[in-house]
Amino acid sequence: MALYLIGNGHMQTTAAFVKVTTGTAIKTMLQVVPGATVSHQIIEWGISFDGSAAATPIEVELIETDVGATITQTVTADITKLDVDALSQGDPVTALFDCSSTTKTGFTATAEGTITAVRNLAGPQLIAPTNQFIQQFPLGREPTIQTGKFGRIRVTAAAAVNAYCYMIVAV
Repeated sequence: MALYLIGNGHMQTTAAFVKVTTGTAIKTMLQVVPGATVSHQIIEWGISFDGSAAATPIEVELIETDVGATITQTVTADITKLDVDALSQGDPVTALFDCSSTTKTGFTATAEGTITAVRNLAGPQLIAPTNQFIQQFPLGREPTIQTGKFGRIRVTAAAAVNAYCYMIVAV
C-alpha cells in the first residue's frame, strides 16, 4: 500500500505552511474523499494549535460522514507521496483522491453541509488550545474511509485559535 500525507492547506513553498483559524463554530479543518474505486486506511492523524494561554479545550473529532463540507480544494501538489509505492503511482488525484469539486478533498470548510449519518473513526478528543494531539493506529486496526464517504477532522472551539492538522493514509 502507498502512503500519502495530506494537510489542511496548500503545500508550502517559499513560506511556512499556512495556519488555519478554527473559528468559534463547528468547522471541518480537513476533508479527505477516496477515489471512486478505492478506500483509504488512516495510518496516523494529528492536530496542533497555537494558542498562547490555557483555556477551554477544543473539541476535536475524526469522523466519516455521508455529506461533504464546502472546502478549499486540494490539488496534486498538496498531497505528499511518502514512500516508494506512492512515488511510483503517478498523480494521486486522478484515481486515489477525489479532488473534483469544492465538496470533495480539501480544507477550511465554509459550510458543513447537512449531515445525516456520522461514523466515528477514532474517539473524540478535548485538546487545550496550547497543545497538540497525534494518533498512530496499530497495524491491522486502521480506520477506513469508505468509497463515497467523507473523512473529516472537525473542531469546535470556544475561542478561535490557529491550527495545523493532517492525515497519513494508505491506499
